Amino acid sequence: MAIVHDFELDVRGEACPYPLIRTKQQVDKIQKGQILKVLANDPVAPQNIDAWAKKSGNELLAVEVSKGNYSIFVRKS
Repeated sequence: MAIVHDFELDVRGEACPYPLIRTKQQVDKIQKGQILKVLANDPVAPQNIDAWAKKSGNELLAVEVSKGNYSIFVRKS
């Protein structure tokens, strides 16, 4: 089942820490309960975003991988 997201952030072509920094900035702008889909192709991005989500109290819902691209779904808590 596909996750319905409220916002999308494309950070493909950027290397960490920039995908994480931009994800944090975008999550700060959205409302509690909304879902951000992050498109990334840095293989470290899912791990970094997952670690940040756990520390910040937000929720990593899923990471989908397709041809070297990652769709990372984060719900603001």
